[in-house]
Amino acid sequence: MTTPQATSSAGQAAPSDGGGGHSGSRTAILAALAANLGIAATKFLAYLLTGSSAMLAESIHSLADSGNQVLLLVGGKRSRRSATPEHPFGFGRERYVYGFVVAVVLFSVGGLFALYEAYEKFHDPEPITSWRWVPVVVLVAALVMESLSLRTAVREADEVRGAQSLPRFIRTARAPELPVVLLEDSAALVGLVLALGGVGLTLLTGDGRWDAAGTGGIGLLLTAVAVVLAVEMKSLLVGEGATPAQVRAIEAALPGEGVRSIIHLRTLHLGPEELLVGAKIAVPGASTAEEVAHAIDAAERRVREAVPIARVIYLEPDLRKGSHPAPPT
Repeated sequence: MTTPQATSSAGQAAPSDGGGGHSGSRTAILAALAANLGIAATKFLAYLLTGSSAMLAESIHSLADSGNQVLLLVGGKRSRRSATPEHPFGFGRERYVYGFVVAVVLFSVGGLFALYEAYEKFHDPEPITSWRWVPVVVLVAALVMESLSLRTAVREADEVRGAQSLPRFIRTARAPELPVVLLEDSAALVGLVLALGGVGLTLLTGDGRWDAAGTGGIGLLLTAVAVVLAVEMKSLLVGEGATPAQVRAIEAALPGEGVRSIIHLRTLHLGPEELLVGAKIAVPGASTAEEVAHAIDAAERRVREAVPIARVIYLEPDLRKGSHPAPPT
């Protein structure tokens, strides 16, 4: 026999996403946006002066990255809207939606454009004849600016990733902003090296196909990064549960006075900083309704102390099989 379900709505615990605080994410996004806007302008000027396809691909790449950072900022702002009757759990997942849009933009505007430009230039190669060393100077300057942007993102990630490696942090973080910026900045640095190689070999050999090859490498790189981002964002959109460490903390916190054990437990991220916890808990067979209510309230407090982002908790009291009190004689 199951007693009526007892529920609790969101508490007032301070949020902590367990995968990248939003203030730190915003710092990294703004640093990347400032760097990419400046880099995009200088790259496009270099393209106009030289006609280098690698410079055009890189300027479009930086422009796409700038747009992506704006999307992340918009997604962060929209996710903080209050819950409505139509969306009773709030809008926290909007950050995942905008993260997925970033992957689409990076794939279409960045990757596919660069591959198309490489195809065109390979079939009609042109050497760089005017302002020959401008692209090299621009690319070296862009490497410096992108390195500073990546350093900011890594520093912000270091504050929240603990002992995790950066690849594992990107794979497991529930907040999308820092992983997106880390991947974009890393791809930008590799892309700049590819562009520098293509432009440099074109200047040395006079063969414009090297420029096209560098552009093609940039396109393949951006396509690969976009696919990785899309897979990660899709997983978050479908719904990921708490991290293993958080699950262990919840499992340790639930049992206590009036709660003998956990029958089953489910968790779900409503957003990077909001976790839904649903559990069926075993209570003593002779408990009164008042005792069960007090036990549930205490269990909720313990869970929120252990995992502050557990904002919505639903606990259902039940009896374990074979734990029913013996009938009176």
